[in-house]
Amino acid sequence: MRENGRVTSATRQPGTPAAATPPRLIATDLDGTLLRDDKSVSPRTVAALAAAEEAGIEVFFVTGRPARWMDVVSDHVHGHGLAICGNGAAVVDLHGGPGTHRFVKVRELARANALDAVRLLREAAPGTVFAVEQTYGFHQEPDYPQLHMEIPDNLLPADQLLAPDGPDAGQPVLKILAYHPDLDPDAFLTLARIAVGGRANVTRSSPSALLELSGPDVSKASTLALCCAERGISHEEVVAFGDMPNDLEMLTWAGRSYAMGNAHPDVLAAASGRTVANNEDGVAVVIEQLLTERF
Repeated sequence: MRENGRVTSATRQPGTPAAATPPRLIATDLDGTLLRDDKSVSPRTVAALAAAEEAGIEVFFVTGRPARWMDVVSDHVHGHGLAICGNGAAVVDLHGGPGTHRFVKVRELARANALDAVRLLREAAPGTVFAVEQTYGFHQEPDYPQLHMEIPDNLLPADQLLAPDGPDAGQPVLKILAYHPDLDPDAFLTLARIAVGGRANVTRSSPSALLELSGPDVSKASTLALCCAERGISHEEVVAFGDMPNDLEMLTWAGRSYAMGNAHPDVLAAASGRTVANNEDGVAVVIEQLLTERF
């Protein structure tokens, strides 16, 4: 199904102190957070995730990755099988393994908004190049660099990729990727947010000047809030982990949040707690402590 309407704000509201509320759901980013730098899930982390699920705490992977890049963790989704992909643009059922992922919820970026955003970014930051992420397709402009270790389905200017009769026009657009070869990543993010305004949600998860543009109300936090509401889980009962600006809304919404030791400075400032780096199994360290506190 597609979810196109506005959602309730993902801003944390006053309520029961988070530390006094037993967790019911763990929401964790993947790259730079749960995964080590070699993209592996360590044995300690696998064991911690399994222990959390056995204790009745759901684990949701909440990532900027597209569904087709979820094979690295699809063996660790346990009962519910769901993950939030594309910075909140899709909820995906990972049961069935590679190539059989099913989209449960899609929150698309309207093509008109995407075209406006492309035009405005070209004007604000000449030299910006674009790629288009859809539910089952990936397309890019000819000058877009080989950043994603995959062969694009089409090489065309963004205006053509996003046209009503463009490639895979029947598929929803999940996000636009915008890359600049020279700008500072944080400066590019600030510039893009001003230029694009309310036409799209602009964030970043890469150490390079690579931005990710989703629907105006789409973020990891807003989609996680929808999934929690469906389960009767409040924000106070959520523990979240992240390392980059695309995690900020999720970390400030969750009752308890942890920045990784390797996190971006804004993430370190926003989270309610800090753990060790991803290469030191920082997520597992906290889960083990949570389970000790609970029992």
